[in-house]
Order: sequence, then C-alpha cells, then structure tokens
Amino acid sequence: MTRTLTPWKNRLPRFFDLEDFPRWMTEAFGQEGGLMGRELDFLPEANVTESDKEFEVAIDLPGMKPEDVKVELHDRVLSISGERKEEKEEKGKTFHRVERRCGSFRRSFTLPSEVDEGKVDAKFTDGVLKIMLPKTERAAPKKIEVKS
Repeated sequence: MTRTLTPWKNRLPRFFDLEDFPRWMTEAFGQEGGLMGRELDFLPEANVTESDKEFEVAIDLPGMKPEDVKVELHDRVLSISGERKEEKEEKGKTFHRVERRCGSFRRSFTLPSEVDEGKVDAKFTDGVLKIMLPKTERAAPKKIEVKS
C-alpha cells in the first residue's frame, strides 16, 4: 500500500471552517449575500401532476390570500404570480431568527399539451392553491384497437 506525502487535511478546501464561512459566502455571492449579488425572492414550491384527463398544479402559498395571487394561462404556459407581504416588526419583541421569506414571486409552467381554457378551475384552501387544467379532446389519449 502506498501513501501520499501530502497530509489529507491540506488537500481539501477549508469549506468547513465556520469562521471563514461568511468571508467565503461574500467572495462567492457578493456583498449582499444573495445569488450573484442579488437577494433571493420568495419562491413557493409547486407540484405538477398529470392524469389522462387533466393536469393539476398545486403551489404552497402559506400566509397568503386568494386576492394576493394572479393566475394566467396563455399559449400552454400557466403563470402564477403574487406577493407575500413582509411582517412588521412588533415593538417590545426581539427577533432571534427570521427565516420566513417574503416578496413577490412568479412561477411559469409550460404544459405539454393543450388544455380546455374554459374549464380551468382554481381553488385556494389552507394555504395551497390548486389549479385543475382539463385536457382538450384532441390532447386526451386515444385507445387504438389492435387487430390480428
């Protein structure tokens, strides 16, 4: 068995040194600490599912109201946008950690087939926006009988 003369600890960059982490983040992402020098906006998570008859988009929007959200469908592109307002600091309280993101967002999804725009339905329940997009008759799968 052979060994290298370079000690293992000197081969890895010092990413795990917590004292250097803020400096490393500033060098990598800029002074503001965001992506490419820009803070990240609120970006809600979404699930897109498909069945034989429809597409369903479910997007998490906790703390928002239906009137804060705008849904548009144009040329098979579903766009969802809105803004989650920043919570105001309350006097007499000390914040030890603030992790909840706020700000405006826009999510767009290109649908793989045509949908019946007249039958699109959107419901907002318990902080989750669900959009049902029925497929058109042309887009629905057709069964073809195989003859022998």
